Amino acid sequence: MTAPDVRVPFLSLKPGDDADALRGAVTRVIDRGWFILGPELEAFEAEFATAAGAAHAIGVNTGTDAIALLLRGMGIGPGDEVITAPLSAAYTALAVMMAGARPVFADIDPERHTISPAAVEAAITSRTAAIMPVHLYGQAADMTAIAAIAARHGLAIVEDAAQAHLASCEGRPVGSFGAGAAFSFYPTKNLGALGDGGAITVHDATLADRLRRLRNGGQRTTYQHDEFGVNSRLDEMQAAILRERLQRLPAWTQQRRALAAHYRMRLEGAPVHVPREFDAGHVYHLFVVRTAQREAFRAHLASQGVQTLIHYPKALTQQPAIQSEAPATCPHAEQAASEVCSLPLYPSLSLADAELVASAVMSFRP
Repeated sequence: MTAPDVRVPFLSLKPGDDADALRGAVTRVIDRGWFILGPELEAFEAEFATAAGAAHAIGVNTGTDAIALLLRGMGIGPGDEVITAPLSAAYTALAVMMAGARPVFADIDPERHTISPAAVEAAITSRTAAIMPVHLYGQAADMTAIAAIAARHGLAIVEDAAQAHLASCEGRPVGSFGAGAAFSFYPTKNLGALGDGGAITVHDATLADRLRRLRNGGQRTTYQHDEFGVNSRLDEMQAAILRERLQRLPAWTQQRRALAAHYRMRLEGAPVHVPREFDAGHVYHLFVVRTAQREAFRAHLASQGVQTLIHYPKALTQQPAIQSEAPATCPHAEQAASEVCSLPLYPSLSLADAELVASAVMSFRP
């Protein structure tokens, strides 16, 4: 028996209407012959900072490095605890460990899928140095409540905004609630490079200067290494590509929101659970539904030619590499991890294909 043809792929990473602009950006870098820490990165950092509502942006190799370096730049490391969400990519917690700190997991709000403010407050100890909410799937965490908790306890806020470019919470851009934020430009992200990439946004000029040193081997000037740094620099090629795509990001974000609105309208009364939208600032990196019959649901959609993925099949409390670092049980996150399923949603998805996806979902019989 042959597998059904794929009619709606989960995602397409091939450049679309930006293809010519990307080729021009690559040619520009090649012709200039400057590939590391050059004018493209400097320009992108300024443009991304403006788009993100931050004073400074620092380009690095990955979103993981962005988290680890931001924590290090703030002086958070061995002996410190960072409270974060258990429903996320493993790199959220691994980055905390890279900085030498210990990730501590606070369970999620079962409907919002982001970290529960009440669980955050219950997890605070004398060793807590920071709270790191994850703006999951493009939905901002409840930052108003988290900021109030951080203020009461004198704690720093570091935002994992890897999936939340241009997202906001109650009208305020993500990354504006604490010391800074970490972004990823992995190719699948709303603002994706043609390779790995990341950035840190911060408000404080002194912290920004230190982060620029840390990403470049701790150098204050060439061959003068003043502190232990790493080699994590967003290269000129990716910076040039991201500059072109950043111009298109607002329109792409509106298209994501329009597709999500269509899904919500069509999936009223669906045989799967469709989590509600908590904030108009949601940027829909992913459109996720939940069902206890996930494998049957995915098989049904596959039979209709619709590809799906799972983000994420295990909570971080269930990951062997992380369990020993922060033993915890987070029942809401662990249940969500067993039920979530991501539907196709990306700017080039046609309304006709979105309708095909919605029809396939509505025809599922648990």
